[in-house]
Amino acid sequence: MADADYFLTVANQTMWVLALAAAPILIPALVSGLILGMIQAATSINEQTLSFVPKLIVVAISIMLFGGLILGLLSDFTIGIFDRIPDLVK
Repeated sequence: MADADYFLTVANQTMWVLALAAAPILIPALVSGLILGMIQAATSINEQTLSFVPKLIVVAISIMLFGGLILGLLSDFTIGIFDRIPDLVK
């Protein structure tokens, strides 16, 4: 039963790490898409590249700003998982 609790805890932590790793990239992309969509609706400009390029730039800037933090989060989680392996193998 302890193994099932362990795996449920790891699955829960994995979901949180996934959310924390994706949020710094997805939230600015969603906000910029919403703002650009409102601008396009107000000006009646329906050019697809007009919405794609700014979102791409926002995502690139987000990765440059938060990439190190995301990598640190993922590496700490991975090290924690590997540190728990000896407890499972008895």
